[in-house]
Amino acid sequence: MEIHLPAAHQSAVWAEFFELKLGTLSDMALDSMQGSLRQRGVRLTRQRQILLDLIDKSGEHLDAERLFQLAKERDPKLNRVTVYRTLKMLKTGGLVDELDLMHHEGDQHYYETRMKQEHAHVICLRCGKVEEFFGEPLRRLRRQIETHFGFQVLLARTEVGGYCSHCQTLRAREVEMARGETAAPAGRERKARARR
Repeated sequence: MEIHLPAAHQSAVWAEFFELKLGTLSDMALDSMQGSLRQRGVRLTRQRQILLDLIDKSGEHLDAERLFQLAKERDPKLNRVTVYRTLKMLKTGGLVDELDLMHHEGDQHYYETRMKQEHAHVICLRCGKVEEFFGEPLRRLRRQIETHFGFQVLLARTEVGGYCSHCQTLRAREVEMARGETAAPAGRERKARARR
């Protein structure tokens, strides 16, 4: 028996199908991905495998250009068009998420596999550092949304913008220096008036 889903639901179903509670791709997940891609008539070629591994195991959120540069180190024959086509195919298939990370670097998009458990991205708006937050509060929020709205959540993306501890320290110093600079001219003016 075959089930046909409207295109709008396919990505969510793929995401649910591939939702594994793993930090990186296991052999089982990779086999599952290959099988699913094969069912869709898509082979997981060596170049596609390189891209998927880089996205999953780099420890960074890579944009297409950085992904291309890293992949080219592994396979000099790989070209930019292959990267963009593969990203589109992986995104459409629900294997990769495209993120904007609060547009910290402009309009660039970053990629990560959907193999990770649900998490939030915590982005420093000053230095661009990205941390991932996993935990019960996100699961609780998901359950609250489902209960409150009678809604079945298939995909959730959470981004939190602010300042990391290092940048908070730098900002505090800058504010203090700025206060000192505005106080200094006022102090010099008072001394000048007193001399007159």
